[in-house]
Amino acid sequence: MMNFRTAMLFPFCAIVLWAGNVIVSKLSASSIDPSAITFYRLVLALCLMSPFMLRPVWHNRSVIRRCLPQLAFLGFLSMALFQSLSYLAAHSTSATNMAIVTALTPLITMLLSILLIRETPTLGMIAGGALALAGLTYLLSQGQPGSIWRNGVHAGDLLMLLAASSYALYSVLLKRWNLPVRGWQSTYIQAWAALLAMIPLMLQVPPGKAALNPETIPLILYAGSLASILLPFLWMEGIKAISPNRCSLFMNLLPVLTAAIAISILGETLHAYHLIGGLAALGGVLIAQLSSAGKH
Repeated sequence: MMNFRTAMLFPFCAIVLWAGNVIVSKLSASSIDPSAITFYRLVLALCLMSPFMLRPVWHNRSVIRRCLPQLAFLGFLSMALFQSLSYLAAHSTSATNMAIVTALTPLITMLLSILLIRETPTLGMIAGGALALAGLTYLLSQGQPGSIWRNGVHAGDLLMLLAASSYALYSVLLKRWNLPVRGWQSTYIQAWAALLAMIPLMLQVPPGKAALNPETIPLILYAGSLASILLPFLWMEGIKAISPNRCSLFMNLLPVLTAAIAISILGETLHAYHLIGGLAALGGVLIAQLSSAGKH
């Protein structure tokens, strides 16, 4: 039987790959259209999965057919909307900001759970949410909260917040619907649905912004294989080994790992408002997560 320390490697390695994917998103901003890289990564992921998934999906086709509308919507949220918004956000915000906002996904998931599946909030969840909101406001205003009322927030930060919300909604609906199609079969059908949703957007991309070349191919290879296949596998294995609540705690490492890579590879600068706002936001998420875990 796998010991606990070994099992923790699954979510940790998944978060390392996720941090790499944030960097890929930032690198792609100057070389390829968001719709194009989302489309290509789905094509690659489906090509890699199809040899292993066609037979089991065919055998389970009657069950899948009944769940097809829900699976299609889940695929749209997690693999089309979330990814496209993330790539688009990278045009106008830093990788560090992207990672901090993404790490708020568990908190947004809790808030949506209260609204959609009537989960009862604890005092810790409310306090954690308030602290996270204060930290996020400080971060997005670059240490000057009053400027948000005067100037608003950067478009990239807002897009990233919408992306995190779309993934949070995906997580809540996944729990609410509790579909009988699980694991890789569910992921495979969702990927097909996302690919179909991306076709109209892909057709509108200017040819020069959808080119496959030495600059874009490595980004697509990472996004379509490591981020789309290995990352979900490691995360699902982690959930099975140490539980969903413990896995979600690893999301708090995402900004740390992303910032370290962004500083060394992209030359991004870590400012005081990143540390103060980011730590407050992640501290709030951690308080809410631990409070939520204590309910179960």
